[in-house]
Amino acid sequence: MNDPERTVQNLLDWYDREGRELPWRLHPRNRINGMLPNPYIVWLSEVMLQQTTVATVKDRFTKFYDLWPSVRHLADAQDSKVMAAWAGLGYYARARNLLNCARLVVSQYGGEFPADVTELRKLPGIGAYTAAAISSIAFDRPSAAVDGNVERVLSRLFALNVPLPKAKSQIRQLAAALCPNERPGDWLQALMDMGSLICKPRNPNCGNCPIATHCLGRIQGIQNELPQKNSFARRAMKLGILYVARRDDGAWLLEDRPAKGLLGGMLGWPGSSWDGSPSLPPPCVGTWRKVGLVEHSLTHLDLQLDVLVASLAMESIVDRGRFILPDQFNGAMLPTLMRKALKIAETKLSAKSD
Repeated sequence: MNDPERTVQNLLDWYDREGRELPWRLHPRNRINGMLPNPYIVWLSEVMLQQTTVATVKDRFTKFYDLWPSVRHLADAQDSKVMAAWAGLGYYARARNLLNCARLVVSQYGGEFPADVTELRKLPGIGAYTAAAISSIAFDRPSAAVDGNVERVLSRLFALNVPLPKAKSQIRQLAAALCPNERPGDWLQALMDMGSLICKPRNPNCGNCPIATHCLGRIQGIQNELPQKNSFARRAMKLGILYVARRDDGAWLLEDRPAKGLLGGMLGWPGSSWDGSPSLPPPCVGTWRKVGLVEHSLTHLDLQLDVLVASLAMESIVDRGRFILPDQFNGAMLPTLMRKALKIAETKLSAKSD
């Protein structure tokens, strides 16, 4: 690639004109008017966006931010309320890390996020990419933050024939070399928008690309073949059971899942651990009947869970879990997987009671 300075400037000019309007983003025109990024907003959005799409996060971010508009508000929040608000975003370890991080920022940093990448990486849930993104976007410090969009843009820009993930180290070096000292945060967001809007995984829109004349992948006609990727193993499939029980007074039997592991710390129906262990027996004696199947995809595996339901008498004794009365229960308290099972169970239990 020739003329890296011109490449950077062309992309920043494009970003000033075409950059996405996002609830958490401070647009360049606001920066011109003297506004500064809010590190809390940058951190919150970056954690929400981990392994999740912008479309999914857009509405959820606004609702979440309205509930807890500062790191101190979040640090004081009840764990259960934060976990409930997180439902639907997946990867629930992020929500637990979010709370732990907020509390550490308040207790150890006086409620102010550190600007340094090394300090940021000491905080829960902040890895190399997130630390670099926060430092760059919130504090305008040149940092090589590389996500999937950046990998794709730079792989094509430099015509890298090394497959991922082997090429990651080289891409980080290129990202660091290109990152400007002025407006590094805007540069990073411009790269993200370029990957999302123009340099898409399939059929990149090279005709509207502001850096097409500098792109070696386009010049060589191999842009659609980049980045190269190694073949990955098939996703694991786990089978299991969810036991959904309702007592005669309408109370539901639920339990808190173990703190570690999939859906750790979340409220849900008694059942499998999904780590390869056998399914546990029903949480209490009752007439259990299979009413449906829940299919759900998590981080690295797919689940197929049989839903078994039972109506329980008031005097029922349970081996695990606790009853939650109707006026204290809301399906929104549950992660998506558990809500799927609830929808199946409610239909069947209501039909039986009718």
